[in-house]
Amino acid sequence: MTEPEIITGTLATAGRLDKVLAEASGLSRERVKALIADGAVTVGKTLANSGSVKMQAGAYFSIALPPPEPLAAEPQDIPLDIVFEDDHLIVVNKPAGMVVHPAAGNPDGTLVNALLFHCAGRLSGINGVARPGIVHRIDKDTSGLLVVAKSDAAHEGLAKQFADHSITRRYLAVCAGYPNPRSGTIFGRIGRSDKDRKKIAVLPDDSSRGKRAVTHYETLQTLNHATLIECRLETGRTHQVRVHCASIGHPLLGDPVYGRTPKSLKPVLDQLQFRRQALHAARLGFIHPITGESLDFHTDLPADFQELIDETAR
Repeated sequence: MTEPEIITGTLATAGRLDKVLAEASGLSRERVKALIADGAVTVGKTLANSGSVKMQAGAYFSIALPPPEPLAAEPQDIPLDIVFEDDHLIVVNKPAGMVVHPAAGNPDGTLVNALLFHCAGRLSGINGVARPGIVHRIDKDTSGLLVVAKSDAAHEGLAKQFADHSITRRYLAVCAGYPNPRSGTIFGRIGRSDKDRKKIAVLPDDSSRGKRAVTHYETLQTLNHATLIECRLETGRTHQVRVHCASIGHPLLGDPVYGRTPKSLKPVLDQLQFRRQALHAARLGFIHPITGESLDFHTDLPADFQELIDETAR
């Protein structure tokens, strides 16, 4: 049986034990609460039994951290386009067609399966499980940049940035028609559609359901019966760009759920066998949750997307 890892140190600040211990250990607060409940935390010479107890700065602590449990998903040797990697996180350029996380209908062949293989032995365990920390997702048939945590501390730090919308996210998309105005902002609460629970929809402003969503767009290139736009996400909701563009009458080309391909463009998409929404996560920027460094990543358009632009520009 593998022995637990012992983490020791002193509390840097005063406050609730679960909060200050999370700050001192680099573990998430939820993980610390679970370890206290399991009797794995000692403060001074006393076994901690509550995360709410008030502590003074300078108190010595010891955590018996058990080995992370294996994730049910199997590691798979799937090639990855790695843009950046260190001991704390990894940024990948996900291809269209790859699902991020195993689920019903997609039990393997996912980004998580690939990361489990690539990061074997280098995952510290997110909340006690040896797994990559998925803090955001992009759709199966959307390509582009995605950041994944390799430790509890990185996971929590990135999650906070996504929650406060301080992450920079820019998407490139080809939409049907010509947005007017050429640049603007789309507001609209987003939630499950009343007509089709499998779809996301823009809800009435006074709706108590859904979440606030804001997308800023800018025309980059006028094409034949279509437009290349850049979308800057102020919020990050499920299918946000796809739903917002469809809501103003300019659905993304190739989108099988939220838009119909204009008759004038169907021959081009058929010729190219373009069978996905024309959406690419081209830019991703954030503050490194451990080092504090400002990181900003860009990626080129994939070949099928560039070919679509080239053909519709003629």
